Amino acid sequence: MSWVDRLIIEYEEGRKSLYAMKDALGDSELDRIDKTQINSMIREISDVIKWLKTGRDPFKLRGIDRRSAYQKRVLYDMDLFPSLDIVPDSLKEDDNELTNEEKELVADILLVLSPRERQCYLLHFVNQLSFEEIADELKLSKGTIQSYIERAKAKIKNKVSCLTDAV
Repeated sequence: MSWVDRLIIEYEEGRKSLYAMKDALGDSELDRIDKTQINSMIREISDVIKWLKTGRDPFKLRGIDRRSAYQKRVLYDMDLFPSLDIVPDSLKEDDNELTNEEKELVADILLVLSPRERQCYLLHFVNQLSFEEIADELKLSKGTIQSYIERAKAKIKNKVSCLTDAV
C-alpha cells in the first residue's frame, strides 16, 4: 500500500468522525453554528480525498494537475511495474517501442484500477502468474484474485472504449 492510499484511508476515517460529530449535535443556535463549521470541514476533506484519488485538483480543468502526478509516481514506483521504459526482449525492435504518449496512455488506463486490482492484474498479465500463485503471494483466496482481475478487465475495457469514443 502506497503513502497515498494510506493517506486516503486516514482522511476517510477523519471524515467519518466529522459526520459522527455533526450527528451528535442538537438544534440549538450554537449547535447550528458548529454544524456549519463541520459541514465546511467535510466539504474540504472530501475535496482533498478526491484530489488524492485522482491526482487532480478538483477545481482546475486544465494544467499540470491533469497528469495525475501523485498516482503516476506511485504506479512507476511499484516493484511489479517500475517503469514503462522496460520493453521485453521480443519487442526490442525500433518499430515496437512505446512513445511517450503511449506510455502516458497505458499509465492513465492502469490508474482507473484500485491499487489491489492493479497489483493482481499486473501480476497475472505482466508476470504471468496464475490465480493460485497470486493468491498464495498476497494471502488471499483464489476466488478473490479472480474477482479483482475480472473487475480490472472490465474497468480497462470501459476506459479504452471511452478513449476510442473520444477520438
